[in-house]
Amino acid sequence: MYLKSTVAAVLAAAAWAMPASAQDNTLKIPGVLELSGAGAISGTNFRDGIVMAIEDINAAGGVLGKKLVFETVDTASDPGKARAAIQRALDDKPTVIFGPVFSGSVNATLPMTNEAQIPQIIGGEAANITSQGSKYIFRTSFGQNVSMPKIANYLRDGVKAKSLAIVYVNNDFGKGGRNAIMKELESRGIKVAADLSIEAGQADFAADVVKVKAASADAVFVYLNEEESARFLIEAKKQGLDKPLIGETTLLGQKVIDLAKEAANGVKGHVGLTIDAPSPLVAEFAKKFEAKFKYKPDHNGMKGYLGAYMFKTAAEKAGKLDPVAIAAAMHGLTVTPDKVPGILIEATWDDTGEIDRISYLAEVKDGKQVITQTLPKLK
Repeated sequence: MYLKSTVAAVLAAAAWAMPASAQDNTLKIPGVLELSGAGAISGTNFRDGIVMAIEDINAAGGVLGKKLVFETVDTASDPGKARAAIQRALDDKPTVIFGPVFSGSVNATLPMTNEAQIPQIIGGEAANITSQGSKYIFRTSFGQNVSMPKIANYLRDGVKAKSLAIVYVNNDFGKGGRNAIMKELESRGIKVAADLSIEAGQADFAADVVKVKAASADAVFVYLNEEESARFLIEAKKQGLDKPLIGETTLLGQKVIDLAKEAANGVKGHVGLTIDAPSPLVAEFAKKFEAKFKYKPDHNGMKGYLGAYMFKTAAEKAGKLDPVAIAAAMHGLTVTPDKVPGILIEATWDDTGEIDRISYLAEVKDGKQVITQTLPKLK
């Protein structure tokens, strides 16, 4: 189903086997990603999006005359392994590093790329990632500091919830989301009736659903990784939980729908990126991705794809393959899909590496994610 991780090694071996003149025309791009463990779904989507984008970029002439060679290392969803992999990548003095996707691994590695002054294009969404002062970290998706106010507004105005049960995964991603939504709920007068932490990779949610039902909250906010989200939804349906289930992209994404099947029907929430966005460019991307990799991409596939184009655009703006210049070019950059189709949706990056673009409210109906409202950029 997925592109074999050995492909990267083959590509790298091929690069080293090239004559010197040919090697001078290539630029090695390291990817430090979750290809196994709890983050495997996210990491493989992110990787495959990058692979597809790089093939397109190389076919169009590469970046500043260089063909990109993408090499991946599997972190096994372990922050310690991510740190070791980032250090090895930095030893080769790269121009950019892609990944990780999981926020815990991003937090473990961003001080290293900041010190080395190497741009790091990541998939992590924890709110604190862009508040640590690094000038070399760049998101491909909303941080929780951007998405949680939108969710809280929807809970207040759309769901009309006065009380909420929260179920979150006990990692940097989950705890960051929980803390961010708690802050937003308080300012909107929504009470927390239950606050439940679960472990990454947890398989049995029977006791958690019992606790949620006992809380008698008006709605349930589910903020878990994709596989845990699917398991929770299946158990919720089994126990007849009849409260609105609200979440973010990791609750409404394609992989969750594939795993949870009919149990996903009815869930609602905010999605920053989705292959169901009302955009011909996004539809074309999704069709091409599925034809190439034989599975439907989720938002992480989109993040990887546009991440490669982020790098290309910033490098061309800088006019040279210099990491410091590329990072500077990314800050304040606005990219529109009429100029760079691979960016898919118009986006802007601020001086912290935070991204801003339109986003969506969505609901799963009959096994499909349906966009119900488009929300504007913040600025």
